Amino acid sequence: MLKKHTCNNGLRVVLEDIPAVRSVTVGIWIKTGSRNEELEKNGISHFLEHMFFKGTTSRSARDIAEAFDAIGGQVNAFTSKEYTCFYAKVLDTYKDFALEILADMFFNSTFEEDELEREKKVVYEEIKMSEDTPDDIIHDMLSEVSFGNHPLAYPILGSEQTLSSFNREDLQQYKDSHYTPENVVISVAGNVDDSYFKQVEKLFGNYYTKSNGFEYQRPIFIGEHIERKKDTEQAHLCLGYQGLPVDDPSIYSLIIMNNVLGGSMSSRLFQDVREQRGLAYSVFSYHSSFVDNGLLTIYAGTGKEQLPVLQETMEATIESFKTNGLTDKELHNSKEQLKANLMLSLESTNSRMSRNGKNELILNRHRTLDEMINEIDQVTHESTNRIIRSLFEQDPSSALISP
Repeated sequence: MLKKHTCNNGLRVVLEDIPAVRSVTVGIWIKTGSRNEELEKNGISHFLEHMFFKGTTSRSARDIAEAFDAIGGQVNAFTSKEYTCFYAKVLDTYKDFALEILADMFFNSTFEEDELEREKKVVYEEIKMSEDTPDDIIHDMLSEVSFGNHPLAYPILGSEQTLSSFNREDLQQYKDSHYTPENVVISVAGNVDDSYFKQVEKLFGNYYTKSNGFEYQRPIFIGEHIERKKDTEQAHLCLGYQGLPVDDPSIYSLIIMNNVLGGSMSSRLFQDVREQRGLAYSVFSYHSSFVDNGLLTIYAGTGKEQLPVLQETMEATIESFKTNGLTDKELHNSKEQLKANLMLSLESTNSRMSRNGKNELILNRHRTLDEMINEIDQVTHESTNRIIRSLFEQDPSSALISP
């Protein structure tokens, strides 16, 4: 059962007790990501996430790593366009210890200059690694031509130029203005009871920082094209269509539609492009939901000489999709697959922690499994066809990397 507690300073805690397991996953979710950055500070959310692991007033970077290794725990973090998360998964006997270390990292990280310069080199290599992976960076290129000058177009990693300018004061100012109590949710899932609220309140309930008053500006979708030449064996193509915000009432119709289009091995794109024509090893589609917009992405990679045929095949698949919609079999199978994925995810304390944390942070509400299954069951041919028409009547944005 999911329970919620609001600390004295406004920080929210969501806790799901799962007595049948022996693990606890604790996550700190912060409502800030690359979308919250100014252009000249692009990448600071991600770099700040790295620096939380580089030492506190009482622990070195090695101490933090060894503390979790010593108890057989896992600790990690990630940054997205709209939020950042730090999390640890440990045996239930070490749940208080894990929370204490996460709190130490959250409040007492020193951002020492020597560690800062050393970690810049690490992120430089991360950026280079991304540049060497065309089927990765092409998705950043698609965001760029889909959202123009809006911060949603910025890459999460930033650039070597912006990264080189960051100093300790920049990190501290960004943390103070964005890691405010009302922007933070602590999500806990596993073998843990209500008494854990007191532990969280003790460590996180008494800090106050002033928000910078960030206001979300809704992005305007721009259907433009970008192309880069690169020394690669394959051509990589992405198409983008304006999607739906995370809390849109039609979101499940879109998820099911996407699953049929390119979200599984039985999908139209997979069958038409790979199985029938042998044009690509990797071909898929996915939908990214943001607070106030969304992006449906279609990706495929193929040899340069086959690129025209690949494009024709993808366009023909989309046109057939627009004309005929989903079959009864596709609608039924996609619903069952989505429901199974939801139920199977409940077996992991990681996924429960993530779902609860994200829902509280972004939506400020939670739906039960039965409510979500009911919403999936309510999806009809009419609702999916309406989504198909609204999505594919527009010209897509597109990104291409070719040899």
